[in-house]
Amino acid sequence: MSPSSGLSSDTTGALPSEAAGPEAWEPRDPTLPPGPRPRQARPRRLRRLLRRLLALAALGALLLLGAFVAGYLLVDVPAANATAVAQSNLFLYRDGTQLARDGEVDRENVSLARVPLPVQHAVLAAEDRDFHSSPAVDPRAMVRATWNTLTGKGRQSGSTITQQYVKNYYLGQEQTLTRKAKEFFIALKLGREKSKDEILEGYLNTSYFGRNAYGIQAAARAYYGKDAKDLDTAEGAYLASLLNSPNAYDVATHPENRDRVLARWHYVLDGMVSEGWLTRTARATAVFPAPQPARASAGLSGQRGYLVQAVEQYLTEHGLVDEKTLAAGGFRITTTLERAKQDAFVKAVDEHVTARLDPGRNPTDRYVRVGGAAIEPGTGRVVALYGGIDYTRQFVNNATRRDYQVGSTFKPFVLASALQHGAQTQEGERITPNTVYDGDNRRPVQGWNGPDGTNGTNGTDGAPYGPANEDEESYGPISVRTATDRSVNAVYAQMAVDVGPARVRDTAVSLGLPARTPDLTASPSIALGPATASVLDLTQAYATLANHGRHSTYTLVEKVSRDGEELELRDTDGRQALSREAADTTTSVLRSVVRNGSGTAALAAGRPAAGKTGTAEDDKAAWFAGYTPELATVVAMMGQDPETGRQLPMYGALGLPRINGGGAPAEIWGRFTRDALAGVPAKEFDLRLMEGAEELPLEPPTPDHPGDVHDEGYEGPQRPRGKAPKQSNAVRDRGAAPVRQEPRREEPVRAEPPARPAPQAPQPVQPVEPAQPAGQTGQAGPPLPEPGPPTVAPVAPSPGDTGGPVSGLGGLSGPMSP
Repeated sequence: MSPSSGLSSDTTGALPSEAAGPEAWEPRDPTLPPGPRPRQARPRRLRRLLRRLLALAALGALLLLGAFVAGYLLVDVPAANATAVAQSNLFLYRDGTQLARDGEVDRENVSLARVPLPVQHAVLAAEDRDFHSSPAVDPRAMVRATWNTLTGKGRQSGSTITQQYVKNYYLGQEQTLTRKAKEFFIALKLGREKSKDEILEGYLNTSYFGRNAYGIQAAARAYYGKDAKDLDTAEGAYLASLLNSPNAYDVATHPENRDRVLARWHYVLDGMVSEGWLTRTARATAVFPAPQPARASAGLSGQRGYLVQAVEQYLTEHGLVDEKTLAAGGFRITTTLERAKQDAFVKAVDEHVTARLDPGRNPTDRYVRVGGAAIEPGTGRVVALYGGIDYTRQFVNNATRRDYQVGSTFKPFVLASALQHGAQTQEGERITPNTVYDGDNRRPVQGWNGPDGTNGTNGTDGAPYGPANEDEESYGPISVRTATDRSVNAVYAQMAVDVGPARVRDTAVSLGLPARTPDLTASPSIALGPATASVLDLTQAYATLANHGRHSTYTLVEKVSRDGEELELRDTDGRQALSREAADTTTSVLRSVVRNGSGTAALAAGRPAAGKTGTAEDDKAAWFAGYTPELATVVAMMGQDPETGRQLPMYGALGLPRINGGGAPAEIWGRFTRDALAGVPAKEFDLRLMEGAEELPLEPPTPDHPGDVHDEGYEGPQRPRGKAPKQSNAVRDRGAAPVRQEPRREEPVRAEPPARPAPQAPQPVQPVEPAQPAGQTGQAGPPLPEPGPPTVAPVAPSPGDTGGPVSGLGGLSGPMSP
C-alpha cells in the first residue's frame, strides 16, 4: 500500500477533532459544573413515578375492595343484645292506671302503627330527615366520626337512623373503631334485608329517652303519663328532642337547661315544616308541652310485689302464659284489682293491726302477719288483695300461701253439704238449721269407725273421735244455728259423719277450694278446718255462697296483650255448684253469726252481712270469712317467726291474751267492707230458704248457772246441761265489748210503703243485747217487706242489725232472729 493510501486510511478513521491536529482540541475544565442533562430524561422519570403511584392506588383500592367484600361476607347480622330485647311486664289496675312493673328495664315494644305519624316525623326531623330517601349508611359522616374518634375529639355520631338502630339493637354503646366497622356492614345488610318501616319501628323501640325509659311507649308513660298512641305533635317533638341528650334535656329535672331544650324543640318543629310534615299554621300555634315531674320508681315495694306475684302465679297456673315466656317480658296486663278497694284494705289493716303492733315491748308482735282477699260474687273478679306489710320486707304472700289451718271457717261447708244432700242425723232426722245436736265437750262421734283424722292424737285408727270444744265448754242439746254462732266442734264433727266426710270434701271443692288443698282429708276432723287453704281460695268458696251457690272461678286478669296482640283468656262462666236453697239457707245461718255469734265486730260494715270466725290450733291463725250481697272478703292473721319461718302462737299479740277470728280479723273485715262499698246502697240478701229452715222463736232455757251471760236469749228449743260458757269466754269469742246485762227495748219493724204491721214475737224473756263494735251505732235502713204471710212469728231485730226479711220455699218469709 502506498503511503498516500495509508495516510488516507488513518485520516479517514480519526475523529474530526483529531483530524484537525493538536491545535484544534481543547480539554474540559474540571472546575466547571456539569452541563445540563438531556431534556428527555426528566419526563421519563415522572412517568415512572406516576405509574408507581397509580399502581399503589390501584393496589390500595383493591385491598379496600377486598376488605369491604371480606367484611360484608364475614360480618353477619348478630342476634339482638340482651338489653335491646329486655322488656318489663306492665301491670295495670282495672281502670288502666299503672300498678307496677316487674323488670329492671322500662320498655314496652309497640308496633309502628301505634305511633302517630306526626310523632314519627318529629323523630325523623330530629335525627335523620333523609331517612326514607338516603342509603343505610352515610360514608362522609362515618369518616368524620372515625377521624374525631382517632384524634380524641370525643364522642361523635353522625350516623343514620339505620346505623343507630344497629348500635342499639345488635351491638352496644362503646365508641371503638371495631364497633363502628361492624355497625357499617350490619347497617348495609339491614338496608337490603329490612324495610324502612321495620327499621324505624325498631329504632323507636330501642332508643333511650331518659328516666330509665327505653322506647317511645315507655317514654310516653314516663313523661306524659299516656300511651304513645295518644301523643300529640308537640309532645312527640319534645320526646324526639330528648334523643340528642336524654338526661340533660329533661326540663323537669334540669330546669337550668330550659333554653337549650326549647331551642332543640323549635329545631325539630322547624324541620317538620321544612320537610312538609307540619303546616306553618300548626307550627305557629304549637305550645311547649311541659312534661310531668319525674317520679322515683316504687318498684315492687308495699303491696305491689304481692299483687304482681299473685297475678303472675294466676297466669302460669291457669296455663295462659308459661313462666319462661312471661319472664321474657313485654306483656301489658290489665288486672281486675281496683285501686280504691286496694287502698281501703291497706287502711283497714293499718288501723286494726299495724298501728297496734309494738315489737319492742311485745315480742309476740314480731310474729304477726295479715293476709286478705276480696272477690265480687257475681263475676269472680278479685278486686283487692292484701299480701303483707311490705313485699321488700316480707316476701311470702299471705293472701296466696297454703300452710295455715282455716279452722272453723270450714264449718259452713259441712252445713252446706248436709243441706245439699238431704243428710240425716244418726236418729234419722233431716238436718236443718234447727236440728238439735249434743254439744257436750269431747263427745265421741257416732257412726264413724274409720281413721280419726287427727294425725293420731286421739287414738289409733278406729278409736273413738271426740273433739274438744273451745275452752272445753259443754253446751248440751243445741241447735245447728246456735252451734254455728258459737262454733261448737262436737256438733260439727258429728254432722260431718252424718253427711259423710267424703261428701263434705266434695262440697268444699265444688264451692271453690282446690282439690289439692293440703290436709283436706275425708274424716270427721274435716269439720274443724285442718285444711290449709289460702285466703284467696277461701274467699272464692265464700263468694260462691254469696252468689246463691253459683260458682265463678276467680280471676285476677281483665286483659293481657303483647306487641299489641291480645291473648285469649279463660272462660269464667259460672256453674251451679250448690242448689240455691242450700246456699241461701247456709247464708241465713251465717247471718246469725254476725248478729248474735262470734262475728259481731263485722257489724261495723253497716250493711247486711254473713260470715264465720275461725281459729287454728294453738292460735297460730285467726280468720274471719264473710260476705255481703256485693262483696266476699276473707281476712286472716297468722303467727310466723320472721327468722326461721316457723308457725307460732299469737298469744299476747296486740296486747291481748289471745287472738281469734272475732277480734282483729272481723274488725278489719268490717272496716274494709264499709270503705270498699262506700257510695253503694246497702242491699238486702235475697234468700230462698229450704223447708224447715225458718228461724224459731226464742224459748227460755233452764240454766245450770243462774246469772250467767248465756242464761238470757239462748236460742231454740234446747236446754243446756253441763258447764255453761262464762261471760269472759263469750266476750272473747265475739271479739267485741262486754255484753251489758240489761233488758233490750223492742223496736218496731219499719217497712216501705205499702206498709203493713209487722207481728211481734212472743217475749217470754228479754234476751241480751248483742255487743256493738266501738264507734258503731248499728243503725240501718228499714227492711223491705216480702210478699206473702210469714209462717212463724218473727223476732224484732236487735239494735245493731241491718237485717230484713228473707224469702223461703212456699212463700215462707220473716225477719231474721237476733
